[in-house]
Amino acid sequence: MNSQTKKNSMTAYPPEVQNLQQLLDQQKLAYQRYPVPTAKERIERLARLKKVLIKYQDQLAEAIHQDYGNRSISETKIGELLTCIEHIKYYSKHLGQWMKPSKRHVGIIHKPAKAWVQYQPLGIIGIITPWNYPLLLSIGPLICALAAGNHAMIKISSASMNFGQVLKSILSEAFPQEVVCVVTGGGAISDAFSRLAFDKIIFTGSTNVGKTVMAAAAENLVPVILELGGKSPAIVHPSSDLKDVAQRLAFGKLWNAGQTCVAPDYLFLPRGKLAEFSTHFSQIVSGMYPSLKDNPDYTSIINDKQYQRIQGYLDEAMDQGAKPIEINPLSEDLTAVRKIAPTLLTDVTPQMQIMQQEIFGPILPIIEYDQIDDVIDFINQRPRPLALYYFDFDNARAEYVALRTHSGHFGQNAVLTHVAQDDLPFGGVGASGMGKYHGPEGFFNLSNERSVMSIPRLFNLKFIMPPFNKPLHKILEKTFLR
Repeated sequence: MNSQTKKNSMTAYPPEVQNLQQLLDQQKLAYQRYPVPTAKERIERLARLKKVLIKYQDQLAEAIHQDYGNRSISETKIGELLTCIEHIKYYSKHLGQWMKPSKRHVGIIHKPAKAWVQYQPLGIIGIITPWNYPLLLSIGPLICALAAGNHAMIKISSASMNFGQVLKSILSEAFPQEVVCVVTGGGAISDAFSRLAFDKIIFTGSTNVGKTVMAAAAENLVPVILELGGKSPAIVHPSSDLKDVAQRLAFGKLWNAGQTCVAPDYLFLPRGKLAEFSTHFSQIVSGMYPSLKDNPDYTSIINDKQYQRIQGYLDEAMDQGAKPIEINPLSEDLTAVRKIAPTLLTDVTPQMQIMQQEIFGPILPIIEYDQIDDVIDFINQRPRPLALYYFDFDNARAEYVALRTHSGHFGQNAVLTHVAQDDLPFGGVGASGMGKYHGPEGFFNLSNERSVMSIPRLFNLKFIMPPFNKPLHKILEKTFLR
């Protein structure tokens, strides 16, 4: 499809969709006028971003709260805003060093040439953001994009409309729309956005939607970073302190009510440890959330669709013999506030939907095991997860599990917190995603690693040009072709 055909096809969309192409064209023209901002200019852009995030932190947190019905303000500020601010500090500190050309070796037959890699901005980055962490997953990629010298268009989930309007307002205060702009809406807008001829797309969301985005991006040969999800398992070694493990898992599973792509999705417990673990887990969760219905710290499920999906998984599992251990200290009816009580689920089978689909909610299925190799086989027979968590302070045993499995991240005795580690790349593998950002990878993956070779005047090609009967040709054959 040529450019004229694409523009003609856009006229079939409503005006707000046609406007997307105009925004992209505007950004491309602005980028072409000034394609290589200096380190000082990039740091200044990041400083502007930091300023508005801090200035409007309450409005951002309140908007996310409204989109959820109830979203913990503290979780938003700690898990999203604070992480973004720390990322800005990290990139501001290091990007000057990363921008320097990387000198490369030149083979003897090419001397006295010089070679290096130059890191130039890609251009315009399309960022497609999900609803579960709308601030972190829009601003996090934006930080990487700005640090690498790019412009960016951010597409906010239609489930985050209040947040989207606030973000659009505050970013317009920090940047002209030809540098950074925010797009809201769903349906045709979402479809058209993924079909724009960006220089790279960062998508965070489900595996199924990721496939659609990748197919749309392929129309323009746009490369993608896909941050997907999947079922991230947790494994407990028999030597572990179950109270300590229960505390760490309760934090990771119930943060944002389990609506986290790297939340532990299901748990392997040594056989015979179920009763002890469930007792500790129930006590810890009851201490964290002594009530649920009106507790501002316990987050609601984002909307009715997601609520019914999770509840459907739970009902089907129970119909097939799974046994729930619900932790609801006051036995409250939570339906009206769209909350689901923290629940352990035992006697699950691999055929249940709750063991096949990512849960994205506060339910933790438990599988008892006898041999660690059986656990490894179970994990390896399924799509590769975004994270794999292993609880054991013996490093040799941890390495045994790590080397025999694949995942985007391997966490030993810790869950979730790796996402906030500035110097670690974040991303999946296989069905859980491709490409990474955060850390140095965020800069380099949003830069064009351009190879450069410079040949001085005294280099003369005639010595290796035809006819191939010169003495140098014989020397090359005898010296190097052996």
